Amino acid sequence: MGSESHADVRPTGLPAVSLPQTQVTLVEGSTFCVSGVHGDVQPGRAEGLFVRDTRVISHWELRIDGEPLEALTVIPGEPFEQRFISRAPARAGLVEPTLIVERRRLVGQGMREDITVRNYGAEAAGIHLTLTADADFADLFQVKERGTGAVGSVTHTQAGNDLLFRAERGGEHRGVRVTAAGAIASPHTLTYRAVVPPHGEWSTTVNVHPSASGRELDIAFPAGQAVEAAQPARRMHSWRERTPRIEVANTVLASALRTSEQDLGALRITDPDHPEDDVVAAGAPWFMALFGRDSLLTSWMVLPFAPSLVLGTLTTLARLQGGRGNPMTEEEPGKILHEVRHGADLSLALGGDSVYYGSIDSTPLFLMLTGRALRWGTPPEELLPLQQAVRAAAQWLVRSGDRDGDGFLEYQRSSDRGLANQGWKDSHDSIATSAGRQAVTPIALAEVQGYAYAAYLAVAELEEAWGHPEQGQGWRRRAAELKERFHTAFWMPQHSFYALALDGHKNQVDALSSNIGHCLWTGIVDEDHAGKVVDRLISADLFSGFGIRTRSASSAIFNPASYHNGSVWPHDTVLGAAGMARYGFREAALTVLTALTDALEAFGGRLPELFCGFSRADMPIPVPYPTSCSPQAWAAAVPYEMLRIALDLEVDVLAGRVDAAPAPALFGTLSVHGISLGAHGWLDVVADQQNIRLEGLPERFRGPLPATL
Repeated sequence: MGSESHADVRPTGLPAVSLPQTQVTLVEGSTFCVSGVHGDVQPGRAEGLFVRDTRVISHWELRIDGEPLEALTVIPGEPFEQRFISRAPARAGLVEPTLIVERRRLVGQGMREDITVRNYGAEAAGIHLTLTADADFADLFQVKERGTGAVGSVTHTQAGNDLLFRAERGGEHRGVRVTAAGAIASPHTLTYRAVVPPHGEWSTTVNVHPSASGRELDIAFPAGQAVEAAQPARRMHSWRERTPRIEVANTVLASALRTSEQDLGALRITDPDHPEDDVVAAGAPWFMALFGRDSLLTSWMVLPFAPSLVLGTLTTLARLQGGRGNPMTEEEPGKILHEVRHGADLSLALGGDSVYYGSIDSTPLFLMLTGRALRWGTPPEELLPLQQAVRAAAQWLVRSGDRDGDGFLEYQRSSDRGLANQGWKDSHDSIATSAGRQAVTPIALAEVQGYAYAAYLAVAELEEAWGHPEQGQGWRRRAAELKERFHTAFWMPQHSFYALALDGHKNQVDALSSNIGHCLWTGIVDEDHAGKVVDRLISADLFSGFGIRTRSASSAIFNPASYHNGSVWPHDTVLGAAGMARYGFREAALTVLTALTDALEAFGGRLPELFCGFSRADMPIPVPYPTSCSPQAWAAAVPYEMLRIALDLEVDVLAGRVDAAPAPALFGTLSVHGISLGAHGWLDVVADQQNIRLEGLPERFRGPLPATL
């Protein structure tokens, strides 16, 4: 390795990041609920029950005898379930409270809340329990940005035990019905008058039924049905049954993998018209929707462990692939989408419609993932339904993606309704020189050229597997030409590193960035220069000690608490580590994995979307970023990719080869039982620091070469 100074990443017995919990999020598919720790949803805050990108409950407040409850604890269950435990104020004449209130909340296309009041006093307690509810039908974007915002006028009525709320905007009707058997309904309020016997309990159930386009949705947890029998519970059980059994001596990684399994299971969403195709939403609470880039990178990292998610993602994105030109939504033939939204007011969405295509990298990532599915055992004939989409996407790369014909992929939005920056760092100020000057469009990002390089090789393998070797050779030539052209245009000899991008004048955007770790990951980096790139990525200005910063600390606009100009994104960091391992720099890769393991420990086994990029020498624990999503899909996938890198696990069924290495000391003994090889069966991997054993390997496959760390 080179002589750059490296940040210290030795384990230090980190304290946990302890911030007071102020909000609780429940997730089931595209439904989620954000509330305070007491279970209440307060008006005017970024809280509520959200269904199809619309807030259907904006106020939800429980009182006993008109008094608020004191929160005691929150007991988590599945991602769609929480129990809020509180106590009511002391009864008249008593010193201490004797009434304990439990609210068991379940979400899924609506909400069910089971309320139980337990009386630990010696005398019966007569109570007035009131639940205040309201709906503003605000669009998700309005709530995220401002905490409030009504969709036109909201009407509210009552009918029997029901509260009814309705709104209309632009011809779209949204509504919600709050029903509570035995309650007395008045505007916005449901009231129960009950007597709770001494040392006894009283309970009731309240259901929230949203409606869209005049049709009431079927809530996932109707009253009277056992939770275990409900579709979300059965779906989560099936998800766990289909994922491999993993055992890791390192307790931090073991705990993180269990958490990630649950989080990714919760973040799965489906198109109601195609329930067989699982995709993963980007993250809770504000991105519970399909994002092309996020779903593709997440699927890539979990492919060895959850191949069904991969095929669902590819099939869904192919179905929504661009088919015509539309400057407003930036749709183009063959292009893979950026995001899908289903809010009541689509004028607030990017591009002003439900599907927005302003992404420069979703399309090559789609091709990369399809090629990797083939390599990991999906039979070519099972991928034939994607052939048309693959060919259309490949043509988009060389035609529309390359705006000026110079061989590089560039982006420039076609209207002010779209994103100004269209790579994964999509903040308005994220693509700037080391001096802080914003790049002019069209912009060719370094990592996107790497994605294109890997995409061309993936298309070559797919075409060859489909019986078209001459087409495969053409794509391989294109990949080789791009790799050579990339090094010439992007290499900065004065920094021994690649430029972040080329601007609209083909000048290098000379910032030192984490994006180049993605270039290692895709294989576009020149082999003779890879060591210099690796050294730079783990030097003190880019490596915080907990991960790789998005931008070097030497930059004029570096800010460790910036979204994209100095923070650490776990998925970004782990892809850099994967690139280091790809080029044979195992020691450097393990340095990065050690840092991520320490971050995992500090965050209690769940990595957030991003955290601040302060130096570990200054801040001994990773500092949270205030509005980071958690759980978030590609952050949840990171522990799986860490495990794969640790084992150096690669499968290539086309070549009949499986490679793996002994486990590093960092993680100790590892075993993974039930890795899918597609039509070729299953594989078990058992490793310690000296040995690696593959069990169930089909006869035609070659096992790993002897390897040690």
